[in-house]
Amino acid sequence: PCAIMFLDLDGFKPVNDTFGHPKGDAVLKGVAQRLVKEVGDTGYVGRMGGDEFAIVIKDAHDRKVIENLADRLIQSVAQPYRIDKVEIRIGVSIGCAFGPIDGQSVDDLIQKADIALYQAKNQGRGTCCYFNAEMQSVAEHKLKIEQDLAHAIGAGQLRLLYQPLISAADQSLLGFEALVRWHHPTRGVVPPTEFIPIAEETGLIMNLGDWVIEEACRAASTWPEHISIAVNLSARQLGLPALPATVNAALSRYRIQANRLELEVTESVFLEDTAGSLDVLKRLRALGVGIALDDFGTGYSSLGYLNKAVFHKLKIDGSFVREASDNKETVAIIQSIVQLAKSFRMTVTAEGVETADDFTRMRDLGCHQIQGYLFGRPMDFDRATELVHGTQKKLTA
Repeated sequence: PCAIMFLDLDGFKPVNDTFGHPKGDAVLKGVAQRLVKEVGDTGYVGRMGGDEFAIVIKDAHDRKVIENLADRLIQSVAQPYRIDKVEIRIGVSIGCAFGPIDGQSVDDLIQKADIALYQAKNQGRGTCCYFNAEMQSVAEHKLKIEQDLAHAIGAGQLRLLYQPLISAADQSLLGFEALVRWHHPTRGVVPPTEFIPIAEETGLIMNLGDWVIEEACRAASTWPEHISIAVNLSARQLGLPALPATVNAALSRYRIQANRLELEVTESVFLEDTAGSLDVLKRLRALGVGIALDDFGTGYSSLGYLNKAVFHKLKIDGSFVREASDNKETVAIIQSIVQLAKSFRMTVTAEGVETADDFTRMRDLGCHQIQGYLFGRPMDFDRATELVHGTQKKLTA
């Protein structure tokens, strides 16, 4: 019995970006020395490339010994590295597979250790995961979803649904949020919570995102000029410097005023490449499109984001709306968000409004716009168009 461990450093990319490659190389040497020291003569340590290492343990009869080694490796790598008077901190995630239980061949074990490493990274990093059969079936399912999604984008299996956005002042229709749905020929409707993360991980989100922008602009071009359309952007999309050109091309193609298009992002976009994401957002804003900060207050809120003169709207997550009915602290949070938005001259939208009481409460707290099942579930293009023209008649009556 043997064991193969795959190790991937957490937080190493910013080291190269911030301190330069010479210091990054010095950190890698430091990591290698610590790994070799912990493993000793019980196995072999190798660098696979980049910031990835592998360890082969010759004798893995006692699983507990391997688990203890993994804990020591994680603690050792996490200790600070002092390089030219600079203190650098990183972490490590580990995936482990045991032979011959998990695989009879080297290739088999490497694949299983890699799957376990992926799981470790997903669990929040700084952990070790051990391969099991469930991980294999999850990995195979994700691969199938990835392959099917790549085909779906060009095969007409994707649809946009449109959820109404309502004025809190007079309950008139202001626009819609476009939500993508996947109608799989054999699986039926695949929920976005299942395919969007896979699209982000594999890079398919770029093609998917381009399709959504194109389709949303096409829909909006058939509606009156006072009806806006909102599209959700992934953090991965904001890593594309070409995104503003893609948006501008769609606006031009369908002859839509830029201020009718709103792009929604969540605070997760700032977790990694803050400078690059902000640059793309500013270029998008320069086109004249609106930028909304979605799910505000539920993620990695930093008021510093708001001071970048990028956002024109804050969207309050539905969880706050629901809790406001019997929680004074939540009401205080919403009041603070509204006041904050007012200071920055931003619009506030309350999401997840499902009852008349929710609506009255959010309106009275100062929210400008309302979204939720009370005024309509996501609907197809034809139904949305009927709603648009029905509202027009009401407004002109």
